[in-house]
Amino acid sequence: MPHFVYIIQSALDASFYAGSSHNPVVRCQRHNEGWTKSTKAKRPWKLVWIKEFPTKAEALAFERYIKRMKSREFIERLIRNAGGRPDGP
Repeated sequence: MPHFVYIIQSALDASFYAGSSHNPVVRCQRHNEGWTKSTKAKRPWKLVWIKEFPTKAEALAFERYIKRMKSREFIERLIRNAGGRPDGP
C-alpha cells in the first residue's frame, strides 16, 4: 500500500509540520480538528506538499530526513521543487 509524506503550513504563523500517512488529506483534517497535540495550537493548517512512497518504511525514512534538517529554507525549497529531495540522500 502506498504511503505519503506531507507538509502542512499553519495559517496562524506560517510554520510548517511534516508527517506521514496513508491518507494525507484526512490526516490534515485531523490536524485541524485538534487530534495532534503538537499541532493543535497553530490551527488552521493547509496541506502544501505531498510525496508518495511505495512503502511505509520509505515514507517514514523521508519524514525523518525532513525533520532532521530542521530548516525552514529546506522545506520551502522542497515545496518549490515539488519533485522530491532538493539535495541530500
